[in-house]
Amino acid sequence: MNGVYCNSLEGFRPISGGGRSLIFRCLFTDKSKLPLLPAPASCPTISLCLCSASTSAVHPVMADNKDVFDTREASLLVRELRSIFKSGRTKSYDWRISQLKGIERMMEEREKDIVEALHLDLSRPELESIIAEISGLKSASKKAMKELKKWMMSEKVKTSMTTYPSSAEIVPEPLGVVLIISTWNYPFLLSLDPVIGAIAAGNAVVLKPSEVAPATSSLLAKLLDEYLDNSAIRVIEGAVPEATALLEQKWDKILYTGSARVGRIVMAAAARHLTPVILELGGKCPAIVDSNVKLEVCARRIIAGKWAANCGQACISIDYIITTKIFASKLIDALKQALEESFGENPMESKDMSRIVNLFHFKRLVGLLDEDQVTDKIVLGGQRDEKLLKIAPTVLLDVPEDSQIMQEEIFGPLLPILTVETLEESFELINSRQKPLAAYLFTNDEQMKKKFVQNVSAGGMAINDAIIHVTVPGLPFGGVGESGMGAYHGKFSFDAFSHKKGVLYRGFEGDSSLRYPPYTQKKQTLMKALLNGNIIGIILALIKWYGK
Repeated sequence: MNGVYCNSLEGFRPISGGGRSLIFRCLFTDKSKLPLLPAPASCPTISLCLCSASTSAVHPVMADNKDVFDTREASLLVRELRSIFKSGRTKSYDWRISQLKGIERMMEEREKDIVEALHLDLSRPELESIIAEISGLKSASKKAMKELKKWMMSEKVKTSMTTYPSSAEIVPEPLGVVLIISTWNYPFLLSLDPVIGAIAAGNAVVLKPSEVAPATSSLLAKLLDEYLDNSAIRVIEGAVPEATALLEQKWDKILYTGSARVGRIVMAAAARHLTPVILELGGKCPAIVDSNVKLEVCARRIIAGKWAANCGQACISIDYIITTKIFASKLIDALKQALEESFGENPMESKDMSRIVNLFHFKRLVGLLDEDQVTDKIVLGGQRDEKLLKIAPTVLLDVPEDSQIMQEEIFGPLLPILTVETLEESFELINSRQKPLAAYLFTNDEQMKKKFVQNVSAGGMAINDAIIHVTVPGLPFGGVGESGMGAYHGKFSFDAFSHKKGVLYRGFEGDSSLRYPPYTQKKQTLMKALLNGNIIGIILALIKWYGK
């Protein structure tokens, strides 16, 4: 249905991908408050229908709007960047280091501006912004600068008897021109962390920040233009038409962070050009809690991995807890006490917890809470304020598994607790669902830890804590199955945007007629012995060869 234009890819799924076009249908159907708007003529490859009831989610664009970034401009942008890349500028060590230093300097000099933008978009507490985003990016850029020469070095490889005499190596080379589409919940970290990897690998880069965090998107565009080489690193702001125009182009790699729904759109677009993708998605991240834990510490770490992580709006935040029936009440009491210590008796007044990003997501979360079979399962919290876009930390006990809150990623401050008779049952419960981006276990039982790691599949894991595994630069960050594909962080970021080129070196000396026709019986016998690595066979074949 043409006629309404939504300013975000979130909420759309492709209904046609034939030829050069992608057509999307909105997944939301509440249209009572939406005016019918003219479809944008500047983006003829998209057909959109009605979106969220929030009028803030609707953005009319007139057909004669000259500022819309369309397919023609996107094509021109990619051609310019390919020209820059072919010139070799981005491949040099000095260029890479200078850009990484620029990012580090930007994070140092513009910390106040970054904190303010994050507060405007998410009401993010200053300390949370510094710890979760600014500090992480400083560490990532310093790590890349420290290790870059080592990362860029070729790796020697042993050769076989069949190529003797020879040498071989693996040479990392930049892929070329890459596209990074980031998300809104950690808009600086999830934009610039992969950019650091792409720059370190020597690529030209286009960053498309999320329009759902407009203050951060605008600041990213301004700062990257100021601190980095804008002939090779570009920021394109916008929403559906801009993202679609970019996805129409041929890239050497695409990294997308966001929902599995939009991940499918990105992958479908990339498939037309056989472009490789990294998809950082999400899913329902479980946490198993044993009864033998130090309960106060466990409760605080659950809070850190849920409500202190952008109000639960994080792809690796704890989505639901599994514990035993006899232990559930103790865990709930511990969470209640720890929540009061963290956010006060009235968490709605706390300045230490972010708000819900926008009205649509607020209403989505309220809808999960108000479902008939869920609303009477609330054991803690449940308060909400639409004007402030705030929902109190909320704990629910034994919600039905077929309820909506257990069918989709919550991405908010709601935390269901499911109970089982024995914790071993939790493995089957987790594995019956799509593979999550992260899985957590709180226990002092060493055998339980081993079973958890061996039997539960997830993008990453933490034992006796939550979310902080992503701060370890030596660990890859990425999903598996429905939670994504590919990984980055540290050296994995460099590798993600590099091609590992295998190179064999040989001289002209020592050439043997063995590999060339005619294929006599003597050649065949010796070649088989060589290929099989049969030393005795090789010796016997050589005796026969030189015996005549």
